[in-house]
Amino acid sequence: MMHTIDLRDLPSSQADLARVIPRAITDVNAASAVAAQLISDVRERGEEALVEQAERLDGVRPERIRIHADEVSLAVRSLDPLVRDALEVAIARVRQATQAQVPASTVTELAPGAHVIQRWQPVNRVGLYVPGGKAVYPSSVVMNVIPAQVAGVSSVAIASPPQREFGGSVHPTILAAAGILGIDEVYAMGGAGAIGALAYGVPSLGLDPVEIITGPGNVYVAAAKRLVRGVVGIDSEAGPTEILVIADATADAYLVATDLISQAEHDELAAVVLVTDSPELADAVSREVERLVASTNHSARVRIAVDGVQSALVLVSDMVAAAAFSNAYGPEHLEIQTAEPGAVLDMIESAGAIFLGAHSPVSLGDYLAGSNHVLPTGGQSRFASGLGAYTFLRPQQVINYDRSALQRVSSQIVALSEAEDLPAHGAAVSARFENRA
Repeated sequence: MMHTIDLRDLPSSQADLARVIPRAITDVNAASAVAAQLISDVRERGEEALVEQAERLDGVRPERIRIHADEVSLAVRSLDPLVRDALEVAIARVRQATQAQVPASTVTELAPGAHVIQRWQPVNRVGLYVPGGKAVYPSSVVMNVIPAQVAGVSSVAIASPPQREFGGSVHPTILAAAGILGIDEVYAMGGAGAIGALAYGVPSLGLDPVEIITGPGNVYVAAAKRLVRGVVGIDSEAGPTEILVIADATADAYLVATDLISQAEHDELAAVVLVTDSPELADAVSREVERLVASTNHSARVRIAVDGVQSALVLVSDMVAAAAFSNAYGPEHLEIQTAEPGAVLDMIESAGAIFLGAHSPVSLGDYLAGSNHVLPTGGQSRFASGLGAYTFLRPQQVINYDRSALQRVSSQIVALSEAEDLPAHGAAVSARFENRA
């Protein structure tokens, strides 16, 4: 049964709230030594190491790590038409929403002949990780690939763990999603070794190093991403999924419970949290969760998640306190099911994605809302955003001054360079106005 945290008499300072926030205990640092060894092994032995890691960690020896393009094409042709239709709708919606994330270039004229151009340049090549543990995630292919394509990335590689059920190949639904999106560079490799292969390349596979790695994974994937950061860019260190629901007495307890269960089925460490000012709603949701756990497909997994220390029913005095708790928590997914969701939204500062009202469940965002479902977890939404086209873009400033514009500021440049005891800086400007005839 979900435990209750009563905050109705607790001051809502950040420090007070930080002490009572329920969290799963996942120590990325504890996985770092293992992840570092797996990465090192791939750097030293390349393809051979990846095959051995697959056999040891995934329980299957892949016939080949790099998937042949013909296999990707076959997966597309063999895909269930209903699944293909759903993927194509998701692709269209995510692409349309993501296009709004690409800023236009701008030119700022500071004076006649003095211009600064702000432009956004995509990276050239990215590696996208698609997990393959307790579930199959073609939707994650969509959510990773489309922002890269919209940003203008020219080269995309996908890594996903080899599957015993499919002879060590990548799951065919993952391959089909990649193929529909026009991606045929796919590798049957998982875990920390795959992250190392993407970061450093594997020449025998024709796998060139990438510049950014994105996508969720287990704690070893998160540790590996932390280890290669600086060699490549990363999106975030994704952890177990989270849902926090802010609800008042007007909310439907059954719908709130179904939303909590929908995220609990991901993983035993999934965090499901209800924050409410209504003890009656909390009791009703608790009863509904207990009823639904018994009948859901992954009941054993869900039971562990909802009973875990990371899941809770949180009682607060009012919606101001509810928003304060949510901001301190920084949830991956935030649902607002209240009489006036817009008023609560105005108080929200930190969340990966926000779902307003009873008809905007997290499941909508997981698949067909048009938003991206690769989101910061573990409180990272307090300082980071979800995946988007901007993840693959680098802002660059282009400075363009003509002679007159430079001359107008030359004396100030010289003055500042002398104040900093860097006279050659000023001399580089003055030299352009010397009479060298």
